Amino acid sequence: MVKAFPESAFAALKSRSLDLRSETLEARKKRLKTLEMWIHTNRDRIKQAVHTDYKKPLLEVDTSEIYPVLTELRHVLRHLDRWASPVKVDATPSYIGTRSEVRYEPKGTCLIVAPWNFPFNLCLGPLVSCLAAGNNAVVKPSEWTPNTSRIIREMVEEVFPADIVQVVEGGIEISKHLLTFPFDHIFFTGSTTVGKLVMEAASKHLSSVTLELGGKSPTIIDRTANLRDAAKRIAFGKFINNGQTCIAPDYILIDAKIHDTFIGLLKNETKKLFGDGNEIVETSPSYSRLATSRQFERVISLVAEAVLRGAHAEKLGNQNKDENFLAPTILTHVPSGARIWEEEIFGPVLPLKTFETPQQAIEFINRRPKPLALYVFSRRKAFQESILRQTTSGSACINDCVLQFTHPNLPFGGINHSGFGKSHGQYGFKAFSNEKPVLRQKSGWSGPYLLHPPYTKKMKRIVDALLKWF
Repeated sequence: MVKAFPESAFAALKSRSLDLRSETLEARKKRLKTLEMWIHTNRDRIKQAVHTDYKKPLLEVDTSEIYPVLTELRHVLRHLDRWASPVKVDATPSYIGTRSEVRYEPKGTCLIVAPWNFPFNLCLGPLVSCLAAGNNAVVKPSEWTPNTSRIIREMVEEVFPADIVQVVEGGIEISKHLLTFPFDHIFFTGSTTVGKLVMEAASKHLSSVTLELGGKSPTIIDRTANLRDAAKRIAFGKFINNGQTCIAPDYILIDAKIHDTFIGLLKNETKKLFGDGNEIVETSPSYSRLATSRQFERVISLVAEAVLRGAHAEKLGNQNKDENFLAPTILTHVPSGARIWEEEIFGPVLPLKTFETPQQAIEFINRRPKPLALYVFSRRKAFQESILRQTTSGSACINDCVLQFTHPNLPFGGINHSGFGKSHGQYGFKAFSNEKPVLRQKSGWSGPYLLHPPYTKKMKRIVDALLKWF
């Protein structure tokens, strides 16, 4: 364990982080441009690594792993000068004569702990923000995707000096070891359960944290929705990456009058997307796998428990334990006590529940922890606004799914159980920066002198006026 990341390596990073505070923006940009070039040059290596880990379609690696990182890099390079510039702050009447600004300085040495479901994207995205803000970092990729972890390590070793970025590979014991160090910021993406442990460890050093967690993201469909569009977009958002997406629709709440029609459309659209109109089979070039046998067993057990309680499961293909292959599965008539209503599914299983009134759907959502994402399909603006006003979620999307994640000008993050802190674009830059207020006072006499002791009757009249008018 100590050999994987000795104290001397951490000390070297901490020492270097002090020098980075006075480094130019051009030096930061140079690093990011070198990283961008490496990704372009080694695109095939990245694709093959992710595909080897869990048979993710090569083109899907391009669109969901590489493209978001390149988009983030280009967005940062275009806007870093503006983001990093001090922001002037207007003086209020009681501060006339002063000049103030907010400066963005690096937090220091950061730890980035990445998950296995989008192993390249969710590792490199935070790293881009971290470096843009002027920090150095230790990156811990997931041990469940070893080929992708190896390519990330090779990339870092080829692109960055050891006192700028280091990759530490390994399992849970390595993660625990890393969390004993006093990092200046920790960016963790993963489950709520592990997120609590990360936060507990960070509290011992008062390290700031960004937690990108999961949750059960609901999808609400009312009778005015374009059902064919809804079916196609939900099928894509749910079953891409074999359902292993933190913002995938976790369950559907649907108006009872359109339930049966929607089920038929959902099955058809899912087969078109992932099975060329037929059942989804292992030879499909567009369908991924569950990442691990443990994940396969967990998802299967959720379905089995729901069916045992009376749910109906419709599988749009077969399953193969040896290959961690599980075709899309639609669950209906799921009883309220089933585990699948309580645990994040994180797999290609989609339960549906009907409602008679919108308030029933709202109450169902609000009885559960606040989700990472929420989706509404409706043509009625009043219905959309009613759901948005009466529920809370990390993000929301109307008449589509998962698109909010890749929008470069939108913050991404959760709330409470689904995490806190924001990432992407300027919000990611700020997450890894200390927003330092600076006030400049003129020399000689200034207004605050009026409030210095001794506390006379004259001062009392001044304070009374301040409290009343300013």
